[in-house]
This record gives sequence, C-alpha cells and structure tokens, in this order.
Amino acid sequence: MTRNNHERITVEIYNRTYTIKGTESAQHVRLVASLVDQKMRDIQNRNPGLDTTKLAVLTAVNSMNDYMKLKEDYATLMGKLKQKED
Repeated sequence: MTRNNHERITVEIYNRTYTIKGTESAQHVRLVASLVDQKMRDIQNRNPGLDTTKLAVLTAVNSMNDYMKLKEDYATLMGKLKQKED
C-alpha cells in the first residue's frame, strides 16, 4: 500500500474494537494498538479502581510523558553528535 492511500485496520484495545484509518502499514498500526493496550493494562493492574475514561487519560498522559523524554534524549544526543563533528 502506498503512503498516499488510506487503509482501514481493525484493532482491539482494552477489550474494545476500533477501526483505524491511516497511511501506516497494517503491521505498524497493530503494533501501536498492542502497545496502547499493554500500557492500559499495566496502569489498570496498578490502579484497579479506575474507570475506562480515567484509565485512557492516564494512558495518554503516561505515553506523552514517555514521548517527551525520548524527544529530549534525542535532542541531547543530536547535540553531542554535532559537537563531535565540529
């Protein structure tokens, strides 16, 4: 499938079925969905009283926190690489 075409992929996240439309490969979408599902289950195991909405928000916050840390690490590494090149 080319990047310009949109593909519909059905995935299951936290016992709910979602149809995701996008340009990424089915394999990529399934991997991302699997990671979201696992993150939700990990958080739920530590906080069994959470309703699904709160669980979803905490999952989003945790995921964005992880993303921001990786982005900062990447910027730091790129800065060090640039220093070595100079």
